[in-house]
Amino acid sequence: MWGTERNSLSKHKELSVKARKFVRSIVLGGFLAMSLGMSAQTASLKDAYEGCFLVGAALNPPEFTGEKNYELIKTQFNAISPENVLKWEIVHPQPDKYAFTLADQYVEFGVKNHMEILGHNLVWHSQTPKWVFEDEKGKPLTRDALLQRMREHIQTVVGRYKGKIDEWDVVNEALNEDGTMRQSQWMKIIGPDYIQKAFEYAHEADPKAQLEYNDYNLENPAKREGAIKIVKELKEKGIQIDAVGLQDHFDMEWAPVSDLDATISDFEKLGVKVRITELDVDLLPKATQQQTSDVSVNVASDPKLNPYPNGLPAEMQQKLATRYADLFSTYAKHCGEVTRVTFWGVTDADSWKNGWPVRGRTNYPLLFDREGKPKPAFQAVIAAAPKKK
Repeated sequence: MWGTERNSLSKHKELSVKARKFVRSIVLGGFLAMSLGMSAQTASLKDAYEGCFLVGAALNPPEFTGEKNYELIKTQFNAISPENVLKWEIVHPQPDKYAFTLADQYVEFGVKNHMEILGHNLVWHSQTPKWVFEDEKGKPLTRDALLQRMREHIQTVVGRYKGKIDEWDVVNEALNEDGTMRQSQWMKIIGPDYIQKAFEYAHEADPKAQLEYNDYNLENPAKREGAIKIVKELKEKGIQIDAVGLQDHFDMEWAPVSDLDATISDFEKLGVKVRITELDVDLLPKATQQQTSDVSVNVASDPKLNPYPNGLPAEMQQKLATRYADLFSTYAKHCGEVTRVTFWGVTDADSWKNGWPVRGRTNYPLLFDREGKPKPAFQAVIAAAPKKK
C-alpha cells in the first residue's frame, strides 16, 4: 500500500531534499562508477514506481524489433510509445495505401513484453501528408469530405489494433501558446469541432481504449486554459476523454516545479488523468528565445550552442540529476492521478534533442548515456520514488 502522505507538500519536499542529498553523495563521494554498476543490476524504474505510475519510453524501429536496447527496455519500462510509426505520414502515406508493417511490429513488441501500449497519434497538424487536405485536383477538401477522410483513417488504424493498443493520443498540439486554437488545416477546413469529431471517431473504433489530448507547454497558464476548455467542452457534450498528456520537453529552468504541480492539479480537478507523455530535459544553451517544442523550428549550427561534444562534465551530471529528482518528486506527489511517465527516447544516443532545434548538437537529456549505462540522473529518479508500505 502507498501511504496517504504521498500527496502532501511536506512529503514532496522531503523526497526532493533526500534526492538532492543522494545525488551529491554519489558525485562528491567518488564512488559513482560502483554505484552505477550496482544500479544497473538491481534497480528498475518500473519497479521503483510500481503502484504509483507506469514508466515508459518512446521507441524507434531498431528498438522494438530487438536490434538495440532490448534488455534495457524490458528491464526498465512497462509502457511504450511509438516515436513515428503510427503518425499519418508513415502509416497512411497515400490515399489508397496503408503501411502497417512497422506499426504491427511495435504493437507485437508491447504485447509480447506485457507493456501498456500507446498509439501516437491520430490527428496532428504536422507529419500529415498534404494530400489529406486536398481533393484529386489539388484543391482544398470540403468540411464533410475531410471529416470523412479523418473518420476513415481513425476507423482503419484504431480498428486494426482494437484490444491491443490501450490508449491513443487522439489530437496532438491543437493550441497556440496563448491558448487559442492553432490555425491548422484541420481547423481551417472543419472548424473547432474537429477535436470533438476525432474523439467521437476514436471511441467508435475502440470503445474500451483510453483517449487523451496531448500537447507541450501546458505549464504555461494561458495555454493550459485552452486545454482546460477543450476538456470541459468534451465532457459537457458527453464525449469520452480520459486523460491529458503533458509532453514535458523541459530544460534546466522551464518549467518550474511549482507550475508543473499547479498544472497537474488543475487537470485532476476536471476528473481526467494526467500522463507525462514525452519527457526529456535539455541542458544545452537555449537556441531560441521562445520556449517551444514545435518540430518545425530550425536553428543554424553554432559551436556556442554545442558546449559538450565530447561528454558531460560531472558538474552538469549533478545538475541534471537534481533537476530530474525535483520533477519525479512532483510526479510522485500525484500518484494515482499521474498514471504514466514516458521518456521521449531510451538513451542519449537516440534522443531527438541531438538534432533539434540545432542540427548536429550532442545532447544528454535522458537517464541512460550513449552506451545505455545509467547516469547520476537515473539514481536520482530512483531515490525520488515514494517508499512502499
